[in-house]
Amino acid sequence: MTDSTKPAPADLVRWDHAYLWHPFTQMQEWLAADPLVIECGEGNYLIDVDGRRYLDGVSSLWCNVHGHRKPELDAALRAQIDRIAHSTMLGLSNVPAVELARKLIGVAPGNLRRVFYSDAGATAVEIALKIAYQYWQLKGVAGRDTFVSLTESYHGDTLGAVSVGYSETFHRYFKPLLFPCERLNPPHVFRWQQARPAAQALEMAIQEAEDLFARRGDRIAALIVEPMMQGAAGMWAQPHGYLAALRELTRRAGTLLICDEVATGFGRTAKMFAAEHDNVAPDILCLGKGITGGYLPLAATLTTEEIFSAFLAPYDEFKTFFHGHTYTGNPLACAVAIANLEIFERERVVQRVQARAAELSEQLRGFAELPHVGDIRQWGLMVGIELVRDVRRRSAYDPADRMGARVAAEARGHGVIVRPLGDVIVLMPPLSITSEQLADLCHAVRQAIIATTS
Repeated sequence: MTDSTKPAPADLVRWDHAYLWHPFTQMQEWLAADPLVIECGEGNYLIDVDGRRYLDGVSSLWCNVHGHRKPELDAALRAQIDRIAHSTMLGLSNVPAVELARKLIGVAPGNLRRVFYSDAGATAVEIALKIAYQYWQLKGVAGRDTFVSLTESYHGDTLGAVSVGYSETFHRYFKPLLFPCERLNPPHVFRWQQARPAAQALEMAIQEAEDLFARRGDRIAALIVEPMMQGAAGMWAQPHGYLAALRELTRRAGTLLICDEVATGFGRTAKMFAAEHDNVAPDILCLGKGITGGYLPLAATLTTEEIFSAFLAPYDEFKTFFHGHTYTGNPLACAVAIANLEIFERERVVQRVQARAAELSEQLRGFAELPHVGDIRQWGLMVGIELVRDVRRRSAYDPADRMGARVAAEARGHGVIVRPLGDVIVLMPPLSITSEQLADLCHAVRQAIIATTS
């Protein structure tokens, strides 16, 4: 498209308002203001149709890893286009899907040995739930029909994922469609909402989990958890020891542990996978977002060989895992994902994130002094800054105040894009962010908080 045939910015705004329905967006508010329309990206920056540059402080919704227009990822995409864009994996295989599976198993924790592809984090979770449920039936243990998850966990917006990741705000209209699930309060609930000391909060959370497993352990098909950081809950961080305790409980009960690392995987927490912080290896691992460096939709559900073997039988026994997607193992996405993993190794990305994470911790010290910052939670380059009306009482702002949204709007004026979770300001930049850009991000957000809450 040449400049002469390119739509004018005003036309794009008008067409957006006329035709689009945006995700997680109150469209009445959206239609009352001009949208920010992104035209291109360059490194860790987004550029709008008017040529203004913004630091991508939320990694284009937590998925961009190496910045925009990473040459190696662009080249992998172009090279694969010259071969084939897509072919089905129902009855066929393809070269990039095979190669990527081998690479994923090479970096995955523990004894994970099998890769089932899909196209989004929610579908990776749906697959994990269905595999776990069918696994026990194939093993002749039909009584294991219960899933356990954490309070305020989020695992996607398909119905199975909603059932285990229920949020009253997001999902109350669909409650009659969901299957029941047992909930465990993570340490954050006791530490923040009940004002317990951190050590006591961890102890109480583990005790609650032990009590549930003592009562229901023989009925639990699987426990699903976002390891170390519950993202959409508001960046609820888990301390060392909690995930390990949950792993031990599942082991004692003889049941499965599913780690949903759609958001936390691929270096976000300064480990390749967050579960490694507690030296935990799950039975099933869900991956998405950063798997392609943030370029294309792709997800994967990894399982142990033991789980996979339960599905092996003569055709006429119908023990097949009857699940699939049109774009399962899409060659374009898999080719980019291979290049993504090669960058991780060649550029020692995880080690770089560890250095940036330490710098970020120092930058965040200044936020703790602000009168309306109630809590700061961090794992690696995942941060939640919780704004409150009264720090001493831990009293929240009224939702109508839209404090988080107002801070994000103010930060945009400083050339930074962030997206809050309610009144929790999320910082989750690309892993390629430089020290200088990290300082710019923190300065802009700090100034935005001061201006908005003063």
